[in-house]
Amino acid sequence: MTTDTPARLLQLLSLLQTPREWPGGELADRLGVSRRTVRRDVERLRDLGYPVQATMGSDGGYRLVAGKAMPPLVLDDEEAVAIAVGLRAGAGHALEGVDEASVRALAKLEQVLPGRLRHRVSTLQAATTPLTSGDGATIAPETLTVMASTVAGHERLRFAYRAADGTGSRRLTEPYRLVSTGRRWYLVAYDLDREDWRTFRVDRVSDPFATGARFTPRELPTGSAAEYLRRSMYRAQGSYDVVVTFAAPAATVAARLPHWMGAPEPLDEGSCRLRATVSDPKDWLAVRLAMLGYDFTVQEPAELVAAVRVLGDRLTRAAGDDG
Repeated sequence: MTTDTPARLLQLLSLLQTPREWPGGELADRLGVSRRTVRRDVERLRDLGYPVQATMGSDGGYRLVAGKAMPPLVLDDEEAVAIAVGLRAGAGHALEGVDEASVRALAKLEQVLPGRLRHRVSTLQAATTPLTSGDGATIAPETLTVMASTVAGHERLRFAYRAADGTGSRRLTEPYRLVSTGRRWYLVAYDLDREDWRTFRVDRVSDPFATGARFTPRELPTGSAAEYLRRSMYRAQGSYDVVVTFAAPAATVAARLPHWMGAPEPLDEGSCRLRATVSDPKDWLAVRLAMLGYDFTVQEPAELVAAVRVLGDRLTRAAGDDG
């Protein structure tokens, strides 16, 4: 139970900023107070300028809605527009470091943006084209915010999905988590029609629709959405073990390695060895290893040794070395 009123108001505001309607009884249980106290706290938030909407019914419900002006946050109009545009651009291109927390922040911010600011965000977004690198697919930010809302609100999600071979289908799911790999977004969800867990590439999703039907989250087999996605990708692409020795200190190499490859073990002060299980194509992994900027030797597998040799010969020819 939160007895401190300011702390309780902040906790209540945090709950209401999740894009869903909260029954009064559920809010009371979350805060450890009576429903009467919840009603008083809602009135306090309204007095502070937060547009909390109440619905009638046996239990009643509350949600934070867009008002005539921005609530008294520590953001002015220009800052709100700048943040919304930045989050939309980052979310749409799955940039490194823009993860599920940013999508949740975008969903919260766009929920309370006044119409005049929402129009400015959309206009600015439509008038600009970002220069991006890599092969990550572009995603409509609205798709991510709908998914984030259903994840946060434990609400069933329906959408159209296009498989890798082009086959289309309709899916009804219980969304669990959004996961960003840096280049792409994935949804980990329980597929109700197939009665099993599935991962979906978000750039292949269209027409996402929040059904309004609530569910109790199931226990994910691996306990972590990121781990479940990693295992799913390994099963789909075929994984293999890699052993590579670097002529550089372990800490130096670790700082430039992708986190999912793990950390190398030091051999001495100036060298280290990496043992990892990966699913990247071997020619692409050869490029990634070379781009780390350190001398290295591949011990396993033989196919990766061959890929590194082919890459080296190609780069030598490109440099105009006539032997």
